[in-house]
Amino acid sequence: MARYPSTVMVSVVCPWNEAEQLDEAMFRREIRHAVDAGFRHIYVFGTAGEGYAVDTARFRRVIEVFGDELAATDAAPMVGVIGLSTANVLERVGVAHAMGFREFQISLPSWSPLGDAEVLTYLDGVCGAFPDARFMHYNTARSGRLVDGALYREIVPLVPNLVATKTMTADTGVVSGVVREAPELMHFLTEQSIAWGALHGEVALLGTFGALAPGRSWALLEAANAGRHREAAAIGAWFARLSQVVLGPFMADRRVDGAYDKLIEKLCPGLEDFPLRMLSPYRTISDEEAAEAARLLRQHFPDCG
Repeated sequence: MARYPSTVMVSVVCPWNEAEQLDEAMFRREIRHAVDAGFRHIYVFGTAGEGYAVDTARFRRVIEVFGDELAATDAAPMVGVIGLSTANVLERVGVAHAMGFREFQISLPSWSPLGDAEVLTYLDGVCGAFPDARFMHYNTARSGRLVDGALYREIVPLVPNLVATKTMTADTGVVSGVVREAPELMHFLTEQSIAWGALHGEVALLGTFGALAPGRSWALLEAANAGRHREAAAIGAWFARLSQVVLGPFMADRRVDGAYDKLIEKLCPGLEDFPLRMLSPYRTISDEEAAEAARLLRQHFPDCG
């Protein structure tokens, strides 16, 4: 049995004002929007949330507001930490842990890709320092490598509070391997990979488009885990088309992933005034591009939800 529930997990991204400080009122609205849409596993500071870009002062303030807004709900807040060393990550996890957070999402240090032994040293060192917390490993090629199923199989008995992975790859071999070889971990997959992953075991969904299409996100997860693989694949194809039609026109002038995640938030009913600003030095989506994306969404996906 997996150490973490199968669910749809979504991210909240950070709205910055002209001084590149948190727009707290907008952030609270965004968090409430996720809760009102039915999501109970919500995180901040992955790639979408600019976890790689914030200084410690912004990190503290964002998670203070994040925790405060979710305190009166039954949602489980998760804090992401991206750093270049064990010490960097321990420091920020420690800040959040002292505030009361107990779920964390960590990626591997990326200045130089880690070898297998170094991956184990890192995960054991970070997770072991906070035995009362639960950790998700953000398994992304941005760290210079992906962890495969065979290595997770070695890690599972040695790091008991590693409970989940966020495996963000289209590599079907990696996806099938992690699900098959490490069923003790709950593997959060993408809209396009979850149907394949579910052929090999129970899975969960990282809802990139969750805020925009909550109903289809839950339907995708349910179909995948119920063994309705053709239905799950069809819903996954719908999400792929949504991405291609609405976001695709702005991919030629490629920007960092978080810029597109903020555009998705801005397309959500009730969040049309969400600011698109990214922290320096990263470029953003323009207001004109956002207006065109909204037009494409209305034209091609009038029943999005």
